[in-house]
Amino acid sequence: MKDSANLSYMIDVRGLNKRFGDKHVVRDLSLQVQRGEILGFLGPNGSGKTTSIRMLCGLLTPDSGSGSCLGYDILKQSDQIKRNVGYMTQKFSYWDDLTIRENLDFVARLYEMPDRKRAVDEALEGLRLTSRAQQLTGTLSGGWKQRLALAACMLHKPRLLLLDEPTAGVDPAARRDFWEELHELAAQGITVLVSTHYMDEAERCHKLAYISYGALLAQGTAAEVIESQGLSTWAIHGDADRLVELSRQLRGQPGVDLTVAFGSALHVSGRDGAALERTLRAVTQGQALRLEAERTGLEHVFIFLMRGSADNFADTLGAGR
Repeated sequence: MKDSANLSYMIDVRGLNKRFGDKHVVRDLSLQVQRGEILGFLGPNGSGKTTSIRMLCGLLTPDSGSGSCLGYDILKQSDQIKRNVGYMTQKFSYWDDLTIRENLDFVARLYEMPDRKRAVDEALEGLRLTSRAQQLTGTLSGGWKQRLALAACMLHKPRLLLLDEPTAGVDPAARRDFWEELHELAAQGITVLVSTHYMDEAERCHKLAYISYGALLAQGTAAEVIESQGLSTWAIHGDADRLVELSRQLRGQPGVDLTVAFGSALHVSGRDGAALERTLRAVTQGQALRLEAERTGLEHVFIFLMRGSADNFADTLGAGR
């Protein structure tokens, strides 16, 4: 394997494109991810995240574009990339009728590791699985299955992990533990690209990239992504039924780009802060409603980005009706 410690970027790709038939699934994707960095890959279902990850790890060849992963050319050296990254798929893909140890030993055989027992022992210890090594995988909870999948990814000592929605369907406590593991790995210099739908997980990433229907719309730290959209946000507090009616009333009004219910309040965001404030003060004046400025958060930004992007499968769905 190339010396990843001397690479400027573990991932460095430019203008990646991928089509399936007449659908442009990934459009001109460019990403740079540094050593020891956790990059959160976000976007709605069907936005091209999984396709992008598979191009990065050598499982799919881009139709066009260039770049490297772990210093290997993604077009010419996909076999080397596949052998040197850890890829965790959305769907749990290990064997329920084998124990944790047997699953890890099987994966070690696939990698043709010379000292399988030592490698498996280290993986069990590193992910705190030793006490459950003889437990059948089919009896594990979602959190323990997730930990097994991460241990399998780490068996061959990769310096880059590509994790495709690894915490989907896992309880909050297990998700929290999983993220503690990721930060420990990052502190050791391991780079992580992880796709997620959870905003609390997005905020734990060093940097973020938001992809929607094939196009990369924003990237940077959480603060940079929020600032890049220039949204002002206000919260309106009042009777729940009145807030539902008010949400309908506000749509299309000057300065209003987004209305979203957040708990017992209606959050309203827009890029023209002055026009937004004028509209909100006018519609709430004299009513039993409380208006206050709100900090724009990642969730506001991602809902705004998602609503402003076009579904690249919409024409096909419409034609089939």
